[in-house]
Amino acid sequence: MDRTRFGIRVGRVRPAHRFMVVEDGVQPMRIAGKRVHLIGIGGIGMSGLAQMLVHCNAIVTGSDQVAGPMVSYLASKGIQISIGHRPENIPENVDMVVMTAAVRSDNPELVRARQLGCPIYKYAQMLGLLMNRYHGIAISGTHGKSTTTGWLSFLLRRAGIDVNFVVGAVVGQLGGSSGVGQGHYFVAEACEYDRSFLNLRPTMAAVLNIEPDHLDYYKDLQEIVDAFGQFIAGVAFEGTVVANGQDPCVHQALAALRPDVECVTFGLDERCSFYATDLELVDGLYNFNLWADGRNLGRTHICLPGKHNVMNALAVSAMAMRIGVPGQTVLRLLPEFLGVERRLSIKGLAGGVTILDDYAHHPTEIKASLEAIRQRYRPSRLWCVFQPHQHSRTRFLLEEFAQSFGLADVTVVPQIYFVRDSEQTRQTVNSQMLVERIHGYGSQAVFIDGFEAICDYLAEHVVPGDLVVTMGAGDIWKVADVLVQRLGADSKV
Repeated sequence: MDRTRFGIRVGRVRPAHRFMVVEDGVQPMRIAGKRVHLIGIGGIGMSGLAQMLVHCNAIVTGSDQVAGPMVSYLASKGIQISIGHRPENIPENVDMVVMTAAVRSDNPELVRARQLGCPIYKYAQMLGLLMNRYHGIAISGTHGKSTTTGWLSFLLRRAGIDVNFVVGAVVGQLGGSSGVGQGHYFVAEACEYDRSFLNLRPTMAAVLNIEPDHLDYYKDLQEIVDAFGQFIAGVAFEGTVVANGQDPCVHQALAALRPDVECVTFGLDERCSFYATDLELVDGLYNFNLWADGRNLGRTHICLPGKHNVMNALAVSAMAMRIGVPGQTVLRLLPEFLGVERRLSIKGLAGGVTILDDYAHHPTEIKASLEAIRQRYRPSRLWCVFQPHQHSRTRFLLEEFAQSFGLADVTVVPQIYFVRDSEQTRQTVNSQMLVERIHGYGSQAVFIDGFEAICDYLAEHVVPGDLVVTMGAGDIWKVADVLVQRLGADSKV
């Protein structure tokens, strides 16, 4: 009999074989033998698609602006890749073209594809078409998608399930950001920007959290919640939704849950299907008891700092056990995961100063990361070098950003990283405004223009026992790399 928790209908536990048959009326596209050209093939997501397409026996070509490591790797696998975007890169007999969201409408290869009259797909559309060939597991949420996707993929593989996966970040323990397996499962991030996750019809979907973001695209928070509701409504027949049982916006989105779809909740509240109790910090990392469907599975711990990663671990546990991984195996494997690149990654210990790099670019993420750093490293002083990402995000969330640096001793702010915004939007906000608002909330902050000048400032002021974290979704990680060299590395990671 169905149960209700927090007003959410929670379905009965289903055996693993529920995920061995998918009958939702979606017919997979025929890929074998098709000639597919990818514009921007070297990107995190596109490179994963390229490998999946090759695995499906497609004939893949591609292009990118620069010959980076991923381009070299794909070329070593026999994929023909052109550097630079030119009309002649598109094969005359191409069957379909896939492009990244960053490709402009006047891109010469895109123009040529239109002239040839071949089908053109965005990345998310092709991701959805590929997912239809597998038992899809799509992980959504404002925060934590990459960590949770990488963690689940790692745990499933360690448990003997050879999953396919595409993660929005490099996972060292998985050998990259994507992988092709022989199994029936395909794990991927489901991004809400541009409503791209509505292209996916997974068998299992996770909703980690919902907060205001991408307000250059969405009108307001309610529109974001509605989009997540549409995503939930698109889950395959008799599928499963794994949802944050304590997030009020997730609760609203779950109103779209169909009667045939099971809902599994996770959180730190005992009314959730999966929850953690008796949390204890040991050397800055959490130990806890893991409960599943009313049973105490036992005690475990995680090697990623921060309470937010306890929540990610609960989501991973819920998905893995619904797929069929035994609870004791989950307990054993959770601590083995060491994280994804640019999520509180240790860059080195230089001159007695610990240097980290982190992807946080939203106020909630910033607060969670700073709290995790304080718990894990207990630095004498915490220096945060934060590069705002997008003028529109900075403008819409200016007050929230200003309040989020309370746990940093000093926040250093360079110019805002420009992406997607119009020139008019760029004129409405700047980094100096953010610095002034940080001061208004009683925290110390300084605007410094240019990465070299930031490194000069830090090299002059940091002392042994301090910790510096570079933070943001742009290219601020370069400061961390240079600072390690400037201070003289004691040890480098």
